[in-house]
Amino acid sequence: MVATSFPYLTTLVLLPAVGAGVVALIPRKAVAAWFHEAVGVAVTVLTLAVAIAVLVVFKSGSGAYQMVSTHEWATGLGIHWSVGVDGISLFLLVLTAVLFPLTMLGSRARRDPRAFIAWVLLLESACMGSFVSLDLILFFLFFELTLVPSYFLIGGWGFARRGYAAIKFFVYTFAGSAFLLVGIVAIAFIHQSQTGVLTFELPALMHTHLSGTEGVLLFCAFTAAFAVKAPIFPFHTWSPDAYAEAPVAGSVVLAGIMAKIGTYGIIRFDLNLFPQATRTLAPLLLTLAVLCILYGAVVACVQRDLKRLVAYSSLAQIGFIVLGTFALTSEALDGAVIQMLNHGLVIAALFILIGWIAKRRGGSWQVSNLRGLQKPFPVLAGCFTVAMLASIGVPGLNGFVGEFLVLSGTFVAHRWWAVAAVIGVIIAALYLLWAYQQAFHGEPDVPAGKEKASDLGWSERLVIAPLILAIVFLGVYPKPVLDRITPSVNQLLAHVEQVTHTHQPTVGTPPAAAAPVAADRAGTADGGGDR
Repeated sequence: MVATSFPYLTTLVLLPAVGAGVVALIPRKAVAAWFHEAVGVAVTVLTLAVAIAVLVVFKSGSGAYQMVSTHEWATGLGIHWSVGVDGISLFLLVLTAVLFPLTMLGSRARRDPRAFIAWVLLLESACMGSFVSLDLILFFLFFELTLVPSYFLIGGWGFARRGYAAIKFFVYTFAGSAFLLVGIVAIAFIHQSQTGVLTFELPALMHTHLSGTEGVLLFCAFTAAFAVKAPIFPFHTWSPDAYAEAPVAGSVVLAGIMAKIGTYGIIRFDLNLFPQATRTLAPLLLTLAVLCILYGAVVACVQRDLKRLVAYSSLAQIGFIVLGTFALTSEALDGAVIQMLNHGLVIAALFILIGWIAKRRGGSWQVSNLRGLQKPFPVLAGCFTVAMLASIGVPGLNGFVGEFLVLSGTFVAHRWWAVAAVIGVIIAALYLLWAYQQAFHGEPDVPAGKEKASDLGWSERLVIAPLILAIVFLGVYPKPVLDRITPSVNQLLAHVEQVTHTHQPTVGTPPAAAAPVAADRAGTADGGGDR
């Protein structure tokens, strides 16, 4: 672990939380109508500046946790304020810091902006805390905290069925979290029985020795919570309703950031704490991943609601992340981590653009009501095209990079799962191109010259431009990102290989040569985990 003098990560967590408190405490009548929104944007921009500083300070080539900050919190209970960042979490922090100000600028609240901004800032703090926590209880607190502002954002600023969607989201996620809490307490007590020390810190708990049954049961407890949060088929049924009924800001955060807390939790905690159970149950999770890809793609084909279509498309992309995770090869896991970043950028761009489309067509995103958008709104159509093609996985855009790494890394270890997943890529092209054709081509329902709304204004273009540029840049030149992700991925897989006494097949390396390479890699890792 590498510590720094300035508490970058603690600042990332506390800055938006303090901003939320400031916004909530200043009455609406005491200030101008725009004041709370201005404070919210300023806080998110400052948070982005700190995240950029973390990116600059972060040392590439190291798989260790960096910028670690540890303070005793509840000494008798073994709970610490312990935060750190590595290549796996680094770009999720940056993604979170980028999306919140863009979302705030791109989707203003229809009513009560003070409460809206306060909840959004609190949600940003909870998401940041989830990605940097190295203490399991601290992670659980932030993991649960994301539920509260999300519930109020969906229920308070959502659409027609917002109440139903908000309750369904809360109940599903809260129920999954109960299993997580039980699992956290159980592994901490098992560790205490072996060492005499009660702690919830991840680096220490990695060395807990678990029987096969204990490892599988605890793996299932953790994964139940993460599978709901992500979501993974068949724990996904809350997500289409929540994504469709949430306001634009809620949809972006739910699909672009909070879903990544689930997939990140699997990579960070399941693989580190339960490597043997991960290896044992990998075929089951690979099967669920393929079902996630195919089910999401097939159901998206029959959607006539653009938001629900994108929601099921997101489910399919989560399937690729899970597939890459449980392939347990460096290429596939690299792909899973970068795909979390790529999917967050693409899904955010699509939901923001759909929100702008709805504003221009009377609040509707039914495909049947959107015919002929390309003619009056060419810039909007161009931006949607880029995001859509990235979601399909067209080479030159970021979606291709993640999917290619996932599929190539999975193919060398689990060939038929990779072959089945390719079918989802083909279906994705069908439903996304069909949706684009139905919404943007043809003659507009509004007569020529009678279109009241105009194409994207300069403020809207400034919001969407960073997302489009990032989508293109990561598709053309992903090396700077992969250089920071790969060392942490290799270190994690080395830990899994050492505990399970296995090695991964290596792309482009004959089997005879792969074994000593894997043995050398495993020799650099620490022991521990379930056996």
